[in-house]
Amino acid sequence: MPGAKRPERPRSDFPASFGTPESGSAWSPHMRTFPVPTAPPRPATPPKTTPPPRPAKPPKPTTPPPPPRPTAPPDPGVAPPSRDSASSPHDPGPLPDPAMSWAAAAGTPGGNRPVVTFGEPEGYDERGWGRSLVSRVAPRTAAAAACMVLGLGLIGGAVTGSWIIDDDGDVAAASSFSAAAGLWHNVPVDELFPPTVLGTGAGPGGADRTWTRIAVAPATGCADAFDPLLRKALGPVGCQRLIRATYTDATQSYVTTVGLLFTKADPAGMTALAKRFEDEHLDRRTDLMPLPYAAKGTAAERFGRHQRASWTISVLTDAPVVAYAVSGWADGRSVDTPQSAADAEASGATTAAAQAGLGNEAQGLADRIERRLRQNTTGPATEKPS
Repeated sequence: MPGAKRPERPRSDFPASFGTPESGSAWSPHMRTFPVPTAPPRPATPPKTTPPPRPAKPPKPTTPPPPPRPTAPPDPGVAPPSRDSASSPHDPGPLPDPAMSWAAAAGTPGGNRPVVTFGEPEGYDERGWGRSLVSRVAPRTAAAAACMVLGLGLIGGAVTGSWIIDDDGDVAAASSFSAAAGLWHNVPVDELFPPTVLGTGAGPGGADRTWTRIAVAPATGCADAFDPLLRKALGPVGCQRLIRATYTDATQSYVTTVGLLFTKADPAGMTALAKRFEDEHLDRRTDLMPLPYAAKGTAAERFGRHQRASWTISVLTDAPVVAYAVSGWADGRSVDTPQSAADAEASGATTAAAQAGLGNEAQGLADRIERRLRQNTTGPATEKPS
C-alpha cells in the first residue's frame, strides 16, 4: 500500500563476496559451497542420413483448362484498378488443382495418377561397355562371324572346284590332242573320208548338198601338196603325214579335194600358227592356195592348178591338224580370179566362184570332214548346217 515500507531482507551470515573468498581468508563453517553447473558434453557429429526420396511429380492433367470467367464490361466512368489493387482482398483467386497437390501425390499408387518407375541401371563391364549393349552386340557379332566363315568356305570350295575342273579339263584336252596325232594310221580311211558326205544346209541359200568320194590319195609327205609359199607358211608346225580325198557333187559339176595335214607341233605351236593365219589373213591369199588331187580316170582328172576356184584353210588348236579344201569345175575350165570361201560366201559376192557356189562346196565339205576328225577323237558329233 502507499507509504508502507518494504520489509528489509534479513541479513545473511555470508559476506557479499560469496563464492569468491579473498586470497588468504580462513574457512568459515557458516560458508556453504554449491556445485557450479557445467555445460553438458557436446554430442558427437550425428551420422548423415539420406533424406527420403522425393515423390515423383505427377504429370500435368490432360483435361482442357476451364473457360475464363465472364467479366463485366468496364464502366467508362470508373478508372481501371491499378496493378496493386487488381486483386480484391475478399477474392481468394483461382483455387489450386487437388490433383497437383503433394497430398494427392502421396495417395494410393495407381489411383488417379500414373505410376512412374525407374529401370535398374544397366551397369558397365570391365571394358566400360554397357551390359545391355554387350548383350545386343555379342549375338550379332557371332552371327556376322558365322556368315563370314560360311561365305569364305563357299568361295574356297568354288575356287577349289574350279581348279579341279580346270585340271581335269587340261588333262582331257592333252589326251585328246595326243590321240588326234595318230588318227591318220589308227582310223580306217572310211571313218575320216566317208564314201558319202551329207551337207545339210551347206549349199547356197541353205540348200542341202551331197558329196560322193571319187578318189583317195595315199598318205604322203607335203612336198608336192602345196605351193611353195604355203609350204613355207606351214613349215613351223612340221609335216608328219598328209592324207587327201576328192569328192564330187550329186550332178558331178564340181569337184573338191579335201585334206588333213598331221603336224609335229604341240598345242602351243598350233595356237601360234592359228593366230598368225587369223591376224595376217593368210587363209585368203591367192598365193597360199592348196593343190588339188586330180585322180586319173575320175571326174577330177582335169582338176589342176589353174582350175582352182575357191578354197579354205583351218588351223586347229585342239589337234595337231591343218584341215583344208579346194574346189573347181569338173569340166576343166580355168579360173582367172579365184576367191576364198569366206569371201565367196559373203552377201553380195559377184565372182564366178561365188555365183556357182564353189565357196559353199569347199567350206561345207571341209567342215564335215573336220567334224568327223573330232568325232573319232572325242565322241559322236551331230550334223549341223554350215
